[in-house]
Amino acid sequence: MKRFIKLLFILVIFIGLSGCDTKEDNNKLKIVSTSFPGYDFTRAIIKDVSNIEVKMLLKPGSELHDFEPTPKDIKDIKNSDIFIYVGGDSDEWIEDILSEINQKKTKLIKLMDLIETKEEEIVEGMEKEDDEEEEKEYDEHVWTSPINAIIITSKLKDEIIKKDPDNKELYLKNSTNYINALNEIDEEISEVVNNAKRKELIFADRFPLRYFVDRYNLSYYAAFPGCSEKTEASAKTIAFLIDKVKKDEIPIIFHNELTNGKIAETIKKETNAKVLEFNSLHNVSQEQFNKGITYIDIMKDNIKALKEALN
Repeated sequence: MKRFIKLLFILVIFIGLSGCDTKEDNNKLKIVSTSFPGYDFTRAIIKDVSNIEVKMLLKPGSELHDFEPTPKDIKDIKNSDIFIYVGGDSDEWIEDILSEINQKKTKLIKLMDLIETKEEEIVEGMEKEDDEEEEKEYDEHVWTSPINAIIITSKLKDEIIKKDPDNKELYLKNSTNYINALNEIDEEISEVVNNAKRKELIFADRFPLRYFVDRYNLSYYAAFPGCSEKTEASAKTIAFLIDKVKKDEIPIIFHNELTNGKIAETIKKETNAKVLEFNSLHNVSQEQFNKGITYIDIMKDNIKALKEALN
């Protein structure tokens, strides 16, 4: 019911804006991304090109799964030349307005369509959602593997060039530089994992890193799947994670960015483990956004945390 009301509200906004979709009076190409990954990859590609701009709809510091667009957001989508969204549960509201977007003008790019997606899985210790259906659900956090980030960046570059062929050489140069940096990140993570004494991660939180752990052949245990709506774990799940940390002598318990870490702190009190953040890069804080922090910057911090967790 809550989701239905949310979608109905968005449709009402969209209908109200149906006569207000005139493109703003400037010649810049406009790219709109719902979340940080699409925004950051695009920002890297269009670097030093003055006739193009990118906007992130998700407010820094907020949770993607709770996002609700404003009338201004919907207007920006309709006026964009390229609209990048994730797909999956977090962007479900978009499916109901796509037919209203002029797709001859606006190129729609769904990140989940750019990557071979993986099903969300329930690993030992997790509990299913109370209303979980039997139909397959796919992990939407496709950018968490640097290799996937490379694929996404390359495909975004191709679409941007189609919109602005005059600056093709700059886009090619910028994307090459960014892809080289992503390759270096991938190599560094591989080196950390290959030299680690353990290959197991504990997340006292949602687990939005399926593509990451599969890339580096890591195992994991977590409180919830990546797109779970739950924020409080059951006593059974917490007890399982505490036992895992003790039995396997795990030194680090992870929580996600922009969460309170309460479950991790509960487990910490019962073990000798330390709590650290591992960033899934769906969003950044306002301070990080103001500083211009990038996917590369965040991944470097993740590598430090990963090295501590695996040794």
